[in-house]
Amino acid sequence: MAQIKETQITRLIVDSFAEDFRDSLELDVAVAGAGPSGIRAATVLAREGYTVGVFERDLHVGGGMWGGGMLFPRIVVQEDAKPMLDEVGVNLSARGEGLYVADSVETVSKCAAAAIDAGVKIWVGVAVEDVVIREDDRVAGVVINWGAVEMAGLHVDPLALEAKVVIDATGHPSEITRRVLEKIPGATLCNGADRVPGERPMWAEVGEASLVPNTQEVYPGLITSGMASNAVFAGPRMGAIFGGMYLSGQRAAELAMEIIGGS
Repeated sequence: MAQIKETQITRLIVDSFAEDFRDSLELDVAVAGAGPSGIRAATVLAREGYTVGVFERDLHVGGGMWGGGMLFPRIVVQEDAKPMLDEVGVNLSARGEGLYVADSVETVSKCAAAAIDAGVKIWVGVAVEDVVIREDDRVAGVVINWGAVEMAGLHVDPLALEAKVVIDATGHPSEITRRVLEKIPGATLCNGADRVPGERPMWAEVGEASLVPNTQEVYPGLITSGMASNAVFAGPRMGAIFGGMYLSGQRAAELAMEIIGGS
């Protein structure tokens, strides 16, 4: 075995990270949040040749999927979303009319691997704390910092990346959309709202049906996806059924391509 020096290991890690980070300074699409909708949107876009970065403050992807329902590591998906999981090799068990059960750990792992294989750069431990704006207050990028810095409450200046479109896939808090409304005077969303009302109590059927219609460009350059969309439009939560999340991510990707193509 060749001699290995500690500084050599450090140099390899720093150099590799720096190369990838420089390549992500100007993105087509920046996705905040590596849950199911964010990962699906990023995968679709990368397969179409767009440069995509996903920024996740935690050290893991998948959002709330790992724990399945109440720490039973199983999730449910509907027939409409089945092809999206079939294409990445997730094993689905038919249980009832139009419903399937999947292992949550397998689903997260295979979807994340498919995103990386498509060319998506997933940055764990990196939080989106703000957005970059340009003329007419259009969202034009993201402001990022280490998730650990954010959690520690340290005053450390962030860095910024450009993006033609930003997707808010931060889940229930809809953090990016809230930040836009908080920091841009007089900002309103596409529905005329000047605040995010948050999600309503659980109603799985209605919550799932609401996700795709609620996936919209809510502010110039900003699209919501997944539970962030239902929070913005006061849709119900739905629990451990995730087909709507994947369908929402697909729709977010389609909207992003429309915006970029029309710009």
